This record gives sequence, structure tokens and C-alpha cells, in this order.
Amino acid sequence: MTETRIAEQYFSTELLAWYRRMKRDLPWRMNHDPYRIWVSEIMLQQTRVDTVIPYYERFMERFPTIGALAEAPEEEVLKCWEGLGYYSRARNLQAGAREVVQHYGGQVPDDKLSVAGLKGVGPYTTGAIMSIAFNRPEPAVDGNVMRVLSRYFCLEEDIAKPKTRVGIEKLAASLIPEGAAGDFNQALMELGALVCTPKSPSCLPCPVMEHCAARLAGREHELPVKTKAKKARDEQRAAVIVMGTGEHEGQILVRRRPDTGLLAQMWELPHVLLSGAAEGDRPATVLSAAEQAVHAEVLTRSLLEETGLLIRPRSWWMDTDHIFSHIHWKLHVYLADLGSVETGQGAATAATTTGGQTVTFGKALYSPQRGMDELGAAIAAEQGALYSADGSGHAARKELPEEYRWIGAEHRKELAFPNVFVRLLREYWA
Repeated sequence: MTETRIAEQYFSTELLAWYRRMKRDLPWRMNHDPYRIWVSEIMLQQTRVDTVIPYYERFMERFPTIGALAEAPEEEVLKCWEGLGYYSRARNLQAGAREVVQHYGGQVPDDKLSVAGLKGVGPYTTGAIMSIAFNRPEPAVDGNVMRVLSRYFCLEEDIAKPKTRVGIEKLAASLIPEGAAGDFNQALMELGALVCTPKSPSCLPCPVMEHCAARLAGREHELPVKTKAKKARDEQRAAVIVMGTGEHEGQILVRRRPDTGLLAQMWELPHVLLSGAAEGDRPATVLSAAEQAVHAEVLTRSLLEETGLLIRPRSWWMDTDHIFSHIHWKLHVYLADLGSVETGQGAATAATTTGGQTVTFGKALYSPQRGMDELGAAIAAEQGALYSADGSGHAARKELPEEYRWIGAEHRKELAFPNVFVRLLREYWA
């Protein structure tokens, strides 16, 4: 028997024995229900186990069967997913559940091609469902598995390349012990999550350290080889918390995103892209009055043109950020109110000097001493003719656009918000 074959057999035998002794008690391991396993694997993509557990338990309580998930309103599914991020996962999961109900009588099929054809189910999830739920000898290769096998066999191929994944999938399939596919695949994932971690592999307690080629070569910290992903592009954005008055006292204005695209159909605070912003990573406390004035003008003008509503920033509130896979939002958040659009005569052309810098916006005058509201009023005076249909000097639009609504703190339980806005609303109402 060759040394390679000895190392392979040792790996499979010792890893499986270690898992059966040490495996964590996790809610999706209580049985082999393919639906429960499917939900857990989708949630665990790019999310830590400890974070997933409470979400998983709530989700399964609300949608205990594929039929329940398939029949639920999408907004309810997104609300239940709120905080986990990557919301396309939830939409694809529900779409896949509806396919199972429509084509397979509500039962996840025990067939690799059928499972792989479900919405949002890729090679890894297919392998996880087939092996864990049905004990089929299919590999389930994720980042943990590629890291473990790259180190154990001292593989130097770049794991970011598709052909490397294909090779590791073949290797993983060859290592599966007969009749133990589910436990073995979970053992691989467990080892990568708990022992053979990305930056600090714990070689001493590792059950397969004796034949680990990377450890023997002193290269466990070098492997796996992985090219860095492209850095997310920065986007500076200005957002507003529009505070209600009168019948809307204590409420704020939110809007729903379009039906397609990033964060589709979720709710958010109104915000706009700041073209050419150059604040970089500076803390909010160093934003000058002039910079705040620029943000206020962009907000007021953009939202006025988009909606016909006069949203008037009053003061800077806080800064925050959120990183998507390809975009890094840097949000400057302002407190604002909703005014009327006035036309006519009386909009002065003027400028103010702040810290040696003159700030002029056409006919708009911003004075830090008197507050940002004058900027909004002046812009409204300049732009109002575009929005006044009755000659009364006020905007014809008195109702909110369809995608906007007022909410109080109690409505947070009904609407799904992306994480960044969940944090902002929690902070505001705290």
C-alpha cells in the first residue's frame, strides 16, 4: 500500500471516529429531514453557526414544512430572515420550496439532478442534502473542506479557481467511507470550523495531524493558496431620518426598495448617492459645516426631483457603514423633517463663509448658525415651479409616493429592513 493510500485511509477513519465522539449538538442534526438540512445549509452560507442557531429555530418554528414556506408571503419570509443578510438566499429558498411543492408533491426528491435543479441550490448544497439527508456518497465542498484538504494533502493549487474546486470535489468523494457519507461530510466541515481554522490552525488536538503533509512540511499557515477577492467599491451615501409631526408625531418616513436588484422589496431610510464624495474613512466628527451643507443639498434636491417631497435635513446625526460582497456603503445620517414645496419669489441668491470657505448653492443659502432648514426652503423655492400644478404656491403632491410610508417603533415587527437600517432604527428609537 502506498504512503498516499495509507494517509487517505487514516484520514477517513480517524476523522469519522473523532466526529462521532465530538460532534456538536446542533438543531439541524436532530434528524435527517432534507428540508431542515436544506434550510440550515442555506443559512450557514457565509454565516457563523452561533449566529445562525436562533434564526434557524425561529424560521423552523414559523415554517415547519416545505408547504408552509412555499405558501407564506415573501415579506414574511424576509422579515424572519432579517439580520442574516444576503437576502437573495431567502428568496431562492422559498422559490425552491415552491418548486418542490409544484413538481415533487412537497417532498425533497432523493435524486441528485432534481435537487441540483432547484432554485438557489448549487453543488455544495446539493452534496450536503444528498449526503446528510439521504446518505448518498456525494461530496459537499465548501471553504472549510478546501482548506482542510489543501493542508492535509499539501495542495498548492489556488482554491479560488474553479478547476481547483473540481479537483478537490473528486478527492473528497474518494475519501468518503462506505455507508457514512453524511457523517463524513459533516466531519470535514466540523474540523475546518473548529480545529483547522483559517488563521490559527490547532494542530495538536487535530485528529489527523499525524499524516498532515502541510504540518510535516511546516506549511500549515501558508496553505491554502487563495487569490484575494476584488475589494468592494466604496459608495458615500447620505441618509435621512425624517421625523413626523402632527398626526405622525413619533413616526419616521421609510420607503420600500424596487422589486428587483439589491435588497429587493425591503424597507429602508431614504438615502442618496453622494457623487464625488471624498471624506474617505474620516470619523464623522470632522465633517465640516460646508460638507454637511453639500450633503443636505444633494439630499433635498435628489429626493425632491425623485418624489416631489421636500425633505429638509436639520442636523447631522451619526455615521455608519455596511459591506456587501461588492459594495461598501458609507452612510452619513441626518435628522430631517418633511416640509411643503413653495414657489415664487423670495428665494435669495446668497453665500455664507464657514471656516474660510464660501458655500453657495445657486439660489440656496446655507447658514450653519441658523440651521440646515434654510437650504431646503431655498432649494424648494428655486425648484417649486416644477412641482406646482395649481398656481397656489404649494406642491400639488400632498400624498406620499406609493413606496413611502410613516412607521412607528411598533411597525418594526412587521417590515423587513437590511441590517444597516435595523441598527440605525434601533439606535434612533433607543
